[in-house]
Amino acid sequence: MRNSAYLDLIRMRFLMMLAYRVNYYSGILIYTLNIGVYYFTWQAIYGSQETLAGFTVEQMTTYIAVSWMARAFYFNNLDQEISREIRDGSVAIQFIRPYNYILVKMMQGFGEGIFRLLLFMGPGMILACILFPVQLPTDPKLWLVFAWMLFMSFLINSQINIITGLTAFFIENNQGMMRLKRVIVDLFSGVIVPISFFPGWLITLNEWLPFQAITYLPSSVFTGRIPDGELLGVLAIQLIWFAVLIVPIMLLWRAARQRLFVQGG
Repeated sequence: MRNSAYLDLIRMRFLMMLAYRVNYYSGILIYTLNIGVYYFTWQAIYGSQETLAGFTVEQMTTYIAVSWMARAFYFNNLDQEISREIRDGSVAIQFIRPYNYILVKMMQGFGEGIFRLLLFMGPGMILACILFPVQLPTDPKLWLVFAWMLFMSFLINSQINIITGLTAFFIENNQGMMRLKRVIVDLFSGVIVPISFFPGWLITLNEWLPFQAITYLPSSVFTGRIPDGELLGVLAIQLIWFAVLIVPIMLLWRAARQRLFVQGG
């Protein structure tokens, strides 16, 4: 399959999402409401204290807004799409088509991500900056680093979704696993509570998991909590997890193909 055909998949998914853009206008309000709830909750937690777990009040406000709006970009339902195609048998057609099924799903997810970036994350962030005291960085380098890290967040989150979706080949009903995955990603990525507020043993455990690379690290860079000298290390963490997660995807896909061939004859 030509590379241009994969780019067409991004464009087609973007146009498909554009047809249902009205649904995302309400999503902007819901995400802004979430930011408001967390903002006032953390205001009450801080009280008269200036810092907690290394976060100033201003950094926490910005962290909340950026984390939720970043989630609007990297979030997708690739796990549900893959599971549905496996259950209804349409995935069998993908085996005879001249393209890589996993790469197709990544391109489709990226098309949705671009839509969410332009019509969800962008307007939502503007609204959040108007309503709440969000402090945006003035250093262009931080914006560039954050943009790259946000793209890597999409890749890593999509890889986790693909892994979860492929389990439908081996589990009759993986709906519970998908719901559990969503809770784990939101919690351990730092969307609900920044990881620095976790107990020490859980912070150590989380350092060996890919979830911090999705939200906590990019948002920490954006809020200026990570010194310039540590930026390369943070970028390396994301690249390492991206490379590591390719392995279980390949193994699951190979096992799934063999399983399908055996069952299908």
